[in-house]
Amino acid sequence: MQSSDRREFEGDAGAPLPDFSAPNIDITTVAPALGVSVNKQPDYLDYDQKGRGIVVTMFANSGVAYLLGSCFGGLYGLQEGISKSPSSRFRVQVNSVLNHCGRHGSRWGNALGVVAILYSLYEGGADHFDLDSYTGPIQPAAPAFAGFMTGATFYSGAGPRAALLAGSIGLGAVGVTYAGYTALGMPYGSRGFLFF
Repeated sequence: MQSSDRREFEGDAGAPLPDFSAPNIDITTVAPALGVSVNKQPDYLDYDQKGRGIVVTMFANSGVAYLLGSCFGGLYGLQEGISKSPSSRFRVQVNSVLNHCGRHGSRWGNALGVVAILYSLYEGGADHFDLDSYTGPIQPAAPAFAGFMTGATFYSGAGPRAALLAGSIGLGAVGVTYAGYTALGMPYGSRGFLFF
């Protein structure tokens, strides 16, 4: 193609499709490349009925949880830094606020990020093994299982009593959320973040 034959086209669509009206070209051999369907069946996109995958859900949940934990921990650190400053000098107060914000913000952000990762992995595992089909009338079972296991795993290093208590708190948080959704008449999990 010579440079004199090149034409500018509006937009970014590129050159128009070539004309295949010649009698010796069979359009069905190049049809997939041009978007011409040989069969008359509709072509559907693949769609996962259960929503996003485990890894996508885990990344989204952990990012939002880390951000919320860092913000709330930073606000708590701001309050602590102002109230527990050892001096009334401005530089000392700023240093105290920065130290407390950094300490509490990172601690809360990391803790909530880990909880979100654990919850997402447990819920994804329960969905993968189709836990809801084994529980019968207890619906939804996957978030309840994930809430209990997240709490139990997060505090497993503190001993079995603390792990059982934390698992019960996680299960209770899922139960309260489920009851709230039911009372409001909304489908459970329609917000898409953790068990909300």
